[in-house]
Amino acid sequence: MTEPDPPRSREQRKQDVLDHLRQTEDAWVATASPDGIPTLVPLSFLWEEDSGALWMATRRTNPTAVNVTPGGPIRVTLGHTRDVVLIEGEARIVEAADLPAATRDAFAAKLRGWSPSGPRYVFLRIVPHSLRAWREENELAGRDLMLSGTWLT
Repeated sequence: MTEPDPPRSREQRKQDVLDHLRQTEDAWVATASPDGIPTLVPLSFLWEEDSGALWMATRRTNPTAVNVTPGGPIRVTLGHTRDVVLIEGEARIVEAADLPAATRDAFAAKLRGWSPSGPRYVFLRIVPHSLRAWREENELAGRDLMLSGTWLT
């Protein structure tokens, strides 16, 4: 077995997370129904850096959208098991017709032209409350990078 890399500083982890958010196209999204039935699905996303929000689209009737209508808790993960980014936050449903034009254009640009529209689709605007990132056991102690919606560095 090989030794893990030395733990990253909190500043380096934040930079790595921001790079993930800018470059990664898909994330795992977890929600639960009011009676506790979990749902885990992959969704494409846009990171809107100036507002600090993630944007995702899904069909209005999919469990993910139903579980957060009109708003509710959500978990989003990026990366693989040796480079985890775990985001917990609040999702709010935004009708496709109400999506700001700049957000729609950025979403389509990142996802190579895919821009869902019409009454079948809704967008999820996710505002992170907490964010953790770690690669190996040696980074668990400092994995909190955001708490109560505020970056710790």
